[in-house]
Formats: sequence, C-alpha cells, structure tokens
Amino acid sequence: MMTVYELLEKAKALEQRQQIELIKLLVDHLASQPPKPKRSLSELQGLGKEVWQGVDAQEYINELRGK
Repeated sequence: MMTVYELLEKAKALEQRQQIELIKLLVDHLASQPPKPKRSLSELQGLGKEVWQGVDAQEYINELRGK
C-alpha cells in the first residue's frame, strides 16, 4: 500500500487538469461517506473493572501514600 506522500508524488506527475479531477473525485468520495457517530465517554464505564476485583480501594490508596 502506498503512503500519502507517495500518492502525492504520483499526483504531481499528472497534468493540472487531471490533478483537479482527482481532487474533485476525492471530495465527492469524502462527501458520500456517512459521518461517524459521536462517541460518548460513558461508553467506557466499567471498562477494565476486572483488574480491580478483590482490591480494597482504601488499602490501595494507603499503599500509594506510603502509610
């Protein structure tokens, strides 16, 4: 797969008319894509909770504080 920079170098070799057509095609392609749904921070709720099972919160804090 080509990188964006490799594609740009190839596009530079095109005639100006072809470059403009390429831009139009890219814009049309992007405009036809459905927008990605916005994500909510609340979707992360509970993620990784298994890591903390069996850990007493106060004991953990006390260990961090060096008590």
